[in-house]
Amino acid sequence: MLIALGGLPGVGKSALARSLARRIGAVHLRIDTIEQAMRNAGFTVSGPEGYLAARDLAEDNLRVGRTVIVDSVNPLAITRAYWCGAAARMAVELLEIEVVCSDRAQHRRRVESRDAEIPGLVLPTWQQVLDRRYEPWTTAHVIDTAGRTAEESASEAEAIALGAARPGRP
Repeated sequence: MLIALGGLPGVGKSALARSLARRIGAVHLRIDTIEQAMRNAGFTVSGPEGYLAARDLAEDNLRVGRTVIVDSVNPLAITRAYWCGAAARMAVELLEIEVVCSDRAQHRRRVESRDAEIPGLVLPTWQQVLDRRYEPWTTAHVIDTAGRTAEESASEAEAIALGAARPGRP
């Protein structure tokens, strides 16, 4: 199974992804980590480079039977299509999950108080999050992290994943 997470910065995607990966034994691929490694190596990241690298790493892991969680903002239909194509090529189930934080004040606090876990990563400001282009995502399940722990959100994601993997589902 390929699980594609997306959502604006600061909604809790990475915390949810880490918790879910531990629960189900999945590979966790974080676009921020991939793109920052590229920058640290002297490359310019100005387009889909990180997404394409993650897609190829996801396919490598899917090929050997691993469940993969891709953790990224995933803001555009074109980036979401990378995961659809990968799942189709590898003949695995694709589960799309959009992570949101419906409590605007909590979302802002998260954005303004979080630490960059990745050396060199520059986190967006609240204004940059508000100004970010983010296309509607109509094919994804939605998980709202407002007032919830990462573990609670991961429990919901796990339940969705188990339902998606069930034979004969509608």
